[in-house]
Amino acid sequence: MTVEFDGKRLALVASPTDRAEEAAEELRGSIDFVDMADAQAVIVLGGDGFMLHTLHQMLDEERVIPAYGVNCGTVGFLMNRYRGPAKLLDRLGKSRRFDIAPLRMEAIGQDGSRHVACAINEVSLLRETRQTAKIEISLDGKVRLKELVCDGVLVATPAGSTAYNLSANGPILPLDSQLLALTPISPFRPRRWSGAVLPERSRITLKVNEPAKRPVSAVADQKEFRDIAEVHLEIARENQLTLLFDPGHALDERIVAEQFAV
Repeated sequence: MTVEFDGKRLALVASPTDRAEEAAEELRGSIDFVDMADAQAVIVLGGDGFMLHTLHQMLDEERVIPAYGVNCGTVGFLMNRYRGPAKLLDRLGKSRRFDIAPLRMEAIGQDGSRHVACAINEVSLLRETRQTAKIEISLDGKVRLKELVCDGVLVATPAGSTAYNLSANGPILPLDSQLLALTPISPFRPRRWSGAVLPERSRITLKVNEPAKRPVSAVADQKEFRDIAEVHLEIARENQLTLLFDPGHALDERIVAEQFAV
């Protein structure tokens, strides 16, 4: 699906790197940008990390607009190639939109504190000390794995399945699959358990066994909470985000291509 765009209300944000700042200066010389509060869409100059930062900022400010990423970083999985300002507006008009819904995490601390955050890529539970973590996994109120002994466990969205999840040997999920990847990190027991692929409607609970002895942190993308006792996860449809991609260079194509990378 293409996005309707008239090119008259476009914002620009850039990561604080030389490459991104140079591209921003070049674009400002050709296009009259507006503030994010007045924009119809935003150009994001940087890498995947800065794109995630920008998307989270929009969620925090409760004003979400389509984001067109331009790769001025390293990987750029969520970004488009930079080709200069000449045809940028034309490319935006022809871009395809992909709507993605983040994970909503509610983390309960050992002291009873409650932390809520959204993750576009994944939520990870990670051991804080040299001792392994022990985590109970429940789906929709039913215990599915009484105890996973591991360095940690993560739940990834399709958009995040090629990130940390892939490096932990988790599956790559097509963008329109409506699935989540539940992936152990360095599992010790059960030794042969490699994780699960779940419907995105699933409500996932991760409970830390022996939390005082084996402390665990919860990380939603880049936001970390320490000494966690329990985490509840579900897709947050009300926080849907929109990414824009050039035709033939879209996220779903990259996810397919990544499965054949050697």
